[in-house]
Amino acid sequence: MSIFKRALVIALVIGAASSGALAAAAGPHFSAWSLAQKIDEVAGNHPDLNTPSLDGCPIQSPDGLSLYMASNRPGGKGGLDIWEATRASTSDPWGAPVNLPEPINSESDDFCPTPIHGNGLLFVSRRTIAGVTCGLGDIYFARRNPAHGWSEPQHLGCDPDGPNSALDEQGPSYVQGRLYFSRSSVPPGNTGELYVSDKNGDMSFGAASPITELNDAGANDIQPNVRKDGREIVFSSNRVGGLGGPDIWSATRASVDDPWSAPVNLGPNVNTGFGESRPSLSWDAQQLLFGRAGPPGTGEGATGMSDIYVSTRDKGGN
Repeated sequence: MSIFKRALVIALVIGAASSGALAAAAGPHFSAWSLAQKIDEVAGNHPDLNTPSLDGCPIQSPDGLSLYMASNRPGGKGGLDIWEATRASTSDPWGAPVNLPEPINSESDDFCPTPIHGNGLLFVSRRTIAGVTCGLGDIYFARRNPAHGWSEPQHLGCDPDGPNSALDEQGPSYVQGRLYFSRSSVPPGNTGELYVSDKNGDMSFGAASPITELNDAGANDIQPNVRKDGREIVFSSNRVGGLGGPDIWSATRASVDDPWSAPVNLGPNVNTGFGESRPSLSWDAQQLLFGRAGPPGTGEGATGMSDIYVSTRDKGGN
């Protein structure tokens, strides 16, 4: 297994310790997160949403009709690929995931998909393009035309003029003209920090700045996802105070111009002694999707090296 695959197993691989901690993490207008379920075990969902392979990086499209994920299951182009499951309405179950065609997927690892309004897709790829790519994994953007398919992915540029660097970019999240993501090394260092970059053109972004109030020196803080109003963030971190390995943490702020609150661990309804990663909030912020890694075949209902889980919450909770 490659260094990156080992890193991904760790990475792919919600109640809180108290109701007060959950309220601080989720904000005053949501209830606590429910006990997470494997997404393939939610009634009606297709069993192939999780497989014996690596399955993670889950995220819904803004309209709730597509579920994107990363997987190295058979049938892809090579390594990690981006897959898409669909449904006819938000009350229907998810269908079987379908491998996205070229030019999205390649023989290299393609992962961390992030759909945005206007049939756009941000994602991370380890493809190498002479004179273009910056480092280990770079962020790209593509659009899907209903008649002509996916456009050639647009590289978002290298630091200091763009968000990509010589390190590993992961977990892009685009909200209100800002691109949030993480930048990290790979093992044995395996430390990461959260960054933000402002839009300066048509899906063009400038230099990135670290989100200092969220980053923990020595920890691997990665794969952020920001609520559509810009006031809640979830991310994966192995910082002190978790349940073991990478956990899902959350922070909030009063407005997009305010600093983030101190991060709160989302607790045992979401986190375990295994590894939780790449969390994402649905457009209404009432579902949390994430990956969980663990030894295959262990635990009730286990199927693979990492699986996709879902937790829910209601509006109007205390």
